[in-house]
Amino acid sequence: MTHTRYAFIKANWHADIVARALDGFCELIPADQVDVFDVPGAFEMPLLARDLAQTGRYTAVAAAAFVVDGGIYRHDFVAQAVVDGLMRAGLDAGVPVLSISLTPHQYQETRHHNEIFRNHFVEKGREAARAALAIAETRRSIAA
Repeated sequence: MTHTRYAFIKANWHADIVARALDGFCELIPADQVDVFDVPGAFEMPLLARDLAQTGRYTAVAAAAFVVDGGIYRHDFVAQAVVDGLMRAGLDAGVPVLSISLTPHQYQETRHHNEIFRNHFVEKGREAARAALAIAETRRSIAA
């Protein structure tokens, strides 16, 4: 069966920045083929990604979050756990799970930095869409 649906998970922390990844993703994959799911934060993404991937409905699952340094180094642990969890979700389900999880070390909540990261998330969304399309094509070709 050829799937033409994609799941996109967005973490709600810094939602105005993270949502821009969906904008970039939908520049390459039509929005009517993308089911969008919100989660409270990055840490909640791997479990939902696994659940979505296991449904068999999706060609790929993309997950976007912005994990910033709050001065206590917790972001390093969260970011590593999220990326590891997303990889495991994809491997366990046999469906590509793509991470658009960024962890800048020099983020300041200023208009300038917010604009930089909004633009960066658009590009990262495009990159995730390209990856989703490419891996789907490769998997189709080896299954034929």
